[in-house]
Amino acid sequence: MKNILLIGIGRFGKHIALQLNKLGHEVMAVDSNEERINSVLPFVTNAQIGDSTNADFLKSLGIGNYDVCIVTIGGDFQNSLETTSLLKELGAKKVISRAERDVQEKFLLRNGADGVVYPEKQIAKWAAIRYTADHIRDYIEIDDSHAIFEVEAPKQWIGKTIGDIDIRRKYNINVLAVKKNGDIDMAISSDTTLSENATLMVLGEYKELQKCFRI
Repeated sequence: MKNILLIGIGRFGKHIALQLNKLGHEVMAVDSNEERINSVLPFVTNAQIGDSTNADFLKSLGIGNYDVCIVTIGGDFQNSLETTSLLKELGAKKVISRAERDVQEKFLLRNGADGVVYPEKQIAKWAAIRYTADHIRDYIEIDDSHAIFEVEAPKQWIGKTIGDIDIRRKYNINVLAVKKNGDIDMAISSDTTLSENATLMVLGEYKELQKCFRI
């Protein structure tokens, strides 16, 4: 469990608050809008109405006590940038800020952000890949070249073992797990046999995954 300071309770910030609550973290929510604060009260530990560009207000929150400060202010980049910079000046251990454009990401990183989330861009890429391929169920990007995909097992693989398919030697792709009926089996060996309706969790270079699964 970690102590999280969440600044900016718009749509994205509210979703972050919900997920942090599910993960069991202690969350202090901050926004200048009382209605937004009231909307997340059931999901956060504490909440404050205030101006995050005011250094005295931020000091009163005890910035150094938080493991992570997440800035999800949307629609006002100046406020987001000032808040990010002030958090670092006041001794924040880690600051993660939201960007809405590429240029914002650069400015945030130059002004104190330890990391940047760009939800619109990230979701757009996920949706483009996920819904234009017939066999992809889900995917997680590792870096610009590698990803973990959940893919349907090709029909010609059903009844064969991982060793028979020899996917690692042919494509340099690792099978991490086999999923069936919602259950995930991570005890994978060369003797693991693929059955109907199984999906595979595979890790590899995107270009090799494309070749192997016709993504």
